[in-house]
Amino acid sequence: MNQTQGSLSLYPQADKKRQRAVFNHLILHLHPSMVPEKTLRFTHTWGLGGMAVVLVMLLVLTGVLLKFVYDPFPGKAYDSIITLQKDVLFGPLVRNIHHWSANLLVIVAFLHMLRVFFTGAFHPPRRFNWILGLGLFFIVLVSNFTGYLLPWDQLSFWAITICTGMVEYMPLLGPWLQKMMRGGAEVGPATISIFYTLHTAIMPACIFILMAFHFWRVRKDGGVVIPRYPGETPAAKEETGRKYVSTIPNLVLRELVVALVLVAVVLVFSTFFNAPLQEKANPGLSPNPAKAPWYFMGFQELLLHFHPVAAILIIPLLAAAALIGLSYLKYDARSSGVWFQSKKGRRMGIFAALTALVITPLGVIADEYFIDFAAWLPGVPSIISTGLLPLSIVAAVVTGFYQLVRKRYTSSNNEDIQAVFIFLLVSFIILTIIGVWFRGTGMALKWL
Repeated sequence: MNQTQGSLSLYPQADKKRQRAVFNHLILHLHPSMVPEKTLRFTHTWGLGGMAVVLVMLLVLTGVLLKFVYDPFPGKAYDSIITLQKDVLFGPLVRNIHHWSANLLVIVAFLHMLRVFFTGAFHPPRRFNWILGLGLFFIVLVSNFTGYLLPWDQLSFWAITICTGMVEYMPLLGPWLQKMMRGGAEVGPATISIFYTLHTAIMPACIFILMAFHFWRVRKDGGVVIPRYPGETPAAKEETGRKYVSTIPNLVLRELVVALVLVAVVLVFSTFFNAPLQEKANPGLSPNPAKAPWYFMGFQELLLHFHPVAAILIIPLLAAAALIGLSYLKYDARSSGVWFQSKKGRRMGIFAALTALVITPLGVIADEYFIDFAAWLPGVPSIISTGLLPLSIVAAVVTGFYQLVRKRYTSSNNEDIQAVFIFLLVSFIILTIIGVWFRGTGMALKWL
């Protein structure tokens, strides 16, 4: 009897060892066993990739819980949200966590993309992973977009109506694509069924598949790019980057702390701030103004200044091609691991941001109150007067800015490309801010 008790007393210790081994093997499937010590610096990556993973996990968990209550039919969707808000224990908190996590995921994924660009982590051998990251960011946007309709209130109904209405302006495929997205001529029962399926099945599957591939490519490409200071040669970087430390506990502990802090922030924010919910969707009564979701407001703002074909097709295609092509351009120097290329690159970046902060609002105001190419050129097709002509002016401004920074700073093409990127990025962010906060009745400019 004593021998049996003695043998049984060994089981808890054996179980702990077995559990620790399983946990370690799981971690080491996601990470290498050793990592360069310099890459552990928080200000190098800001933990953005790990934050995105945590937010995806929160979205999956809360999304599964929401499915127990949500009813994806126009006559029942809104009522099921009301039931969730009033009659389900912790229902409002679960919905708030899901809503704010989704919005925060867009921001974190966007910042992660910027971190990769500004540390030069998109150059070979990480070129293909940059494209995978762009694909992941696009899927995150689509996932948010498809989930936006599901509450079936005035805010979501008309936001989706506006966005799917933009698609119609695409030549040739526009009307067909719009009908496919809506499941018919108007936003209705078929639309919510399509969006629900995409949001709860197809988009999560795409995110998990691409996310796993993305992680694998990070390891295959040599891990996180090793940071170096401006002026530090790649050879010196490789030499100092050879000091390795074990992933467990050095990296894992840092990731755990970031994850816990992020979850705490989301929980606290979700406790005090409710996800928006307006009155039930009314297809016969449009709010004024009717706006797209905030992450698409930049494109809706463009639609106010350019011909629809230019705003909805040409500009997004040029932007996508430019982002993909960034990693395939020929650069003067190896800048991987250096924030903002160099000290000169930082100064150029500040100059580019300040220039965009001045030029973009002035351009919006000028187009709103003074410029009217359609009236000035009555016999010219609108695709030219409000499309190609304004685009040509914008292209001339960007080209002039590029020539200005080259002449002013006598810089490398690495620094020039980064300056143009910042100029365009800040311009688009300003357009988004104007669309969200400075557009009132009839989408006219207003002041806060």
